[in-house]
Amino acid sequence: MRNPIYQSYDDLPLFLNAKLVSEVLGIAVATSYALLKQEGFPSLRIGNRVVVPKDKFIQWVDEQTGGAAHDV
Repeated sequence: MRNPIYQSYDDLPLFLNAKLVSEVLGIAVATSYALLKQEGFPSLRIGNRVVVPKDKFIQWVDEQTGGAAHDV
């Protein structure tokens, strides 16, 4: 198994793209793209790009885990 690139939320950039979401969550990039399209997931469309604000991503993870995920 690969070592994670990001050790904590502090290491993440302000906006995450599909590739970063997949790396942080440990899912396939294709699954990440599907997640970004899901209603309720905090994605933001800017032109042709879809990004996720870091703070909204952290909040979403906390909601999904019942607040149990504090570090990546």
